[in-house]
Amino acid sequence: MKTTRIKFEGALGTALSGRLDTPAVGPPSAWALFAHCFTCGKDLHAIRHITRALAARGIATLRFDFTGLGQSEGGFEDTTFTTNADDLVAAAQWLSKNRSAPQLLVGHSLGGAAVLHAASRIPSARAVATIGAPCDPHHVANLLESSREEIERDGVATVTLAGRPFRISKAFLDDLAYRSPKAIVRRLGRALLILHAPSDETVGIENAKQLYEAARHPKSFLSLDSADHLLSQARDAQYAGDVIAAWAGRYVDAQTPEQLRIDADGHQVAVHTGAKGFRTEIVVGGHRLVADEPVSVGGTDAGPTPYDLVVAGLGACTSMTLRMYADRKEWPLAGATIRLSHQKIHATDCTDCETDAGRVDEIQREVTLHGDLDDDQRARLLAIADKCPVHRTLHGEIKVRTELVDKDNE
Repeated sequence: MKTTRIKFEGALGTALSGRLDTPAVGPPSAWALFAHCFTCGKDLHAIRHITRALAARGIATLRFDFTGLGQSEGGFEDTTFTTNADDLVAAAQWLSKNRSAPQLLVGHSLGGAAVLHAASRIPSARAVATIGAPCDPHHVANLLESSREEIERDGVATVTLAGRPFRISKAFLDDLAYRSPKAIVRRLGRALLILHAPSDETVGIENAKQLYEAARHPKSFLSLDSADHLLSQARDAQYAGDVIAAWAGRYVDAQTPEQLRIDADGHQVAVHTGAKGFRTEIVVGGHRLVADEPVSVGGTDAGPTPYDLVVAGLGACTSMTLRMYADRKEWPLAGATIRLSHQKIHATDCTDCETDAGRVDEIQREVTLHGDLDDDQRARLLAIADKCPVHRTLHGEIKVRTELVDKDNE
């Protein structure tokens, strides 16, 4: 899984801190939005385990800190349950503009109640999964009972939760009292998966029962067995993520553009760059890749550059050629590591180039041979590196023939 830090504007106009968790290889098949629990944050271990499980199935996730929490700006005392839902909508709008509209919403505890409330304002959402969510957000008020009198009297109070101080406002409590996910879930209009631990001591299992009974089909329920409310055991969070990803696969669409269909006339590669930015989707046979440019030149660094792909192809071909040759000779080659770099140099700085003006492309290739090989075998394998098919192609005459194909004829 790859993680990228981002910032975007939240509902109250402050900068919110987020993370984009994307598959380690290839572009995402769909995007999800994750809402954390009350006073938690995007970096909770359980959330990372869940997004890692989603990424393994091709689903990328935006997780972020609500206003006033974690690394997000703003005052927590200025927030309410409603502003949390508004932050979710703002996050969905950022995703729609900069990546792809989220089709899956996932919420933990009070974040589960928040995604239920926000779903109707996120048109792209097709599926919602809640983990340990309350059927009535007002249950949070029970955690604040010892400070309720001070909050009611002064309008705000500092409350210690999980060993940390938080400024809780009367507006937050008042807002909770008017929110009912049970009513929202009846008209959700999305597929719903409810995950809950029977032994949850923070939000009792009866909450899951009430949400499930209120929901309309398609709806599903998963018992998290012996898990606690925060899914503090990695295996519980990973299990939840695996199930959510498998379940969501029935409802979310792959994001491969229509232009990437491989024609039946023998084309091996299809490439598509959208209306904005340099992020480019690639299909090679049945394999999906992504290319991009660095942020410094206007890209999003979501994948290797075109030159990186060319150089990587040379490296892969070199390594495979060495493997094939050593196998044929029955030499003890345990493996080959190829490290490459590409740069453009002045032709006048190249002592063995035919070109004497402008710039030329130079690829530096370092070969490391592993195994109990003698000096003669190593020398021969190094010579063989220059004979790999891609190496020969790059040094040979290349013709690229281009034609414009009308959209109607694709």
